[in-house]
Amino acid sequence: MSSPKRSQTQKMRLSLSTRKVPLEVPSPTEKDWPTDDDGDYVFMDLDQGLDSLPQPYRMINKLVNLLFDRSWEIIEGRNTLREAESSRIQPTIYPPVGEIQLTKRPNCMAISQDLLFIGGAKGFSIYNIYSAKLIYVWDKLKVDVISICATDLGTEILIALVDEMGIIRLLYFCKEGLFVSKAINEVDDASKQITCMKMEISQGGDFAAFLLQGAGEVWLDVYKLPKETWLKEVEHSQLTSNSKKKVKQLNTLEPISTDNLEADTNICFKGDIKLSLPVHIMKIKPPKPITGTTFKSPLEVFAKIEDCYGLGSGQNHFIKESQWEQQAEIFNASYKKYLDGTWEEEPISMATFHFLLPSCVIAMPAEVKNPSGVPCVLGVHWTGSHNFFLYSLNRNLKDKVDPEGVWPCAAPIAVSQLSCSSSYLVLACEDGVLTLWDLAEGFPLGVIALPEGCFCQSIRFLKYFLVHKGQNMYPEDPVRSQMKCVVLCTDASLHLVEANRTQGPTIQALVERPVKHLDEAICAVAPVPALPGMVLIFSKNGAVCLMDVAKREVICAFAPPTSFHLEVPWKPVFIVSSQPPCFLLRDDRPHKTGSTDDAEIQNSIFYFNFEDYPLLENISKNCTIPQSDLDNMAVPQALPLEIRCERFLQKSFQQLENNQVKEQEHWARLQRYSLFLQRENFKK
Repeated sequence: MSSPKRSQTQKMRLSLSTRKVPLEVPSPTEKDWPTDDDGDYVFMDLDQGLDSLPQPYRMINKLVNLLFDRSWEIIEGRNTLREAESSRIQPTIYPPVGEIQLTKRPNCMAISQDLLFIGGAKGFSIYNIYSAKLIYVWDKLKVDVISICATDLGTEILIALVDEMGIIRLLYFCKEGLFVSKAINEVDDASKQITCMKMEISQGGDFAAFLLQGAGEVWLDVYKLPKETWLKEVEHSQLTSNSKKKVKQLNTLEPISTDNLEADTNICFKGDIKLSLPVHIMKIKPPKPITGTTFKSPLEVFAKIEDCYGLGSGQNHFIKESQWEQQAEIFNASYKKYLDGTWEEEPISMATFHFLLPSCVIAMPAEVKNPSGVPCVLGVHWTGSHNFFLYSLNRNLKDKVDPEGVWPCAAPIAVSQLSCSSSYLVLACEDGVLTLWDLAEGFPLGVIALPEGCFCQSIRFLKYFLVHKGQNMYPEDPVRSQMKCVVLCTDASLHLVEANRTQGPTIQALVERPVKHLDEAICAVAPVPALPGMVLIFSKNGAVCLMDVAKREVICAFAPPTSFHLEVPWKPVFIVSSQPPCFLLRDDRPHKTGSTDDAEIQNSIFYFNFEDYPLLENISKNCTIPQSDLDNMAVPQALPLEIRCERFLQKSFQQLENNQVKEQEHWARLQRYSLFLQRENFKK
């Protein structure tokens, strides 16, 4: 048998060539030389006689040679990969500055004011985000909390919980007590239980929306939250308790040791005081599929359209049932070979919804006066639907639920995202096209398509920033009609989308789709408000990096104190805070222990403070550019239109004045020269 090295040598060795015709002495000139034909030569291997083995040894020889060749390819590939790994610049890795140890596994987190809420087994716990010390524990439930939301109401905090049974509970938290409202969707019969699949609370806590499922149906319930009534009920309960000489605290749990409690906190759970229920104002069902019409004439269709407020919804048409059946038969006959087989169950229709503030796009009736900062419209789109529906929030349950407006798209809407200021909205369709809306000014910023083969998975808005002297800075004054967002695609590629009113939207790739290192695929992205132009990137292998989107480079990385290998694809549980500038990450290391007691298994939440790391400590402190420096920058579109026009006129007047001064100086020089000539002539 021949080795791979020998086979390689045989390929490089010159073969013996023989000619089919008798050899002749060539003439001394090239013109008389015969034209050589490749077919006149037969290449013969010198070792061919040695390699002509009988069967089955010839087959065994080929298999062994193939095995050696493939092994050599694997060795070369590993060497190339090792060289590439050694040449890659490894970022600085920072450990966490703090750790919160829990006996139960945390499922979700939320931040409001200076408090951290951690949902887990049978309830949630409250921590001080600055000192990471435990303040209070509420474990009233019999099941775990899987979703938690905390909304700042000024001096109070509204907490919304969803447990494993899908039951929603609202709690009103203040410095002196924790008040609870009755569960919204709880029923006595467990077989008729309604499950909450998604929830959303508006900024300021004026409205709440819950996506519910039950009895094979899915719908969206919208509530108006009685904040003023809750505040009066809390104040009344405090006055009643203060009038008594002895206050009896109705805690439903054992008191926590004072070593873990804050010195200036005295929180008690007041379960005997039930807050008023939210006011149900609207129930929205998914749009019905388009079916055959029962209209007998076009006049009936036009009469129906006059009463319809949902323009463009596609529900009013003049297509009969027989025509739909004919089209279905033609389709099934044309694609029969593709349709044969088992049919997958149709997925449940899901809804994505956003609370929108009054703007130029959303017209409000003249008689309706909405306070500043209070949403007036709920925007909804359903799975597989082309339409983005707008429902007014100024209604009651008796009013007919019809959309006040419909924004149709060319393809089904896959993802939608509203900015924190509610000024910008991005609609991403299933064909990879993004529509950017400026809700505050009332016009679309543009339409842009992702690269071919890329489809949107999630969208995250960035607070608008500028690059000043090589550093990312926030403008001191708010800018208009300018936005930046990062788009994570289904192929794990990351893109930066920018748009402003003077130019069309642009897109650039920040991270390409991984080809070789599939474990480095991005699974989540989170902007960092405290650091301009920075985003946290979470990879499936457990890596967490901080990227500068302006430079498209990784600044540093974060990792737990000990390295670990995740057994399953990573779904990180984290939360980012602006004050203090930090982020918290759940420890997902596999815990190996021989005991089945959960109390012996330590679960942790790691605390990363950006100001404690050398590369980042000065970025969050000096991240605002003054207006005077912004004026000198070559970025006129960053200023409002009125200011730009005013400065343009000022420069024009200044140039005119300069020209007048130059003309006066020129005439003065001419006069002096004429006087000089007159004097010279007089002397002569």
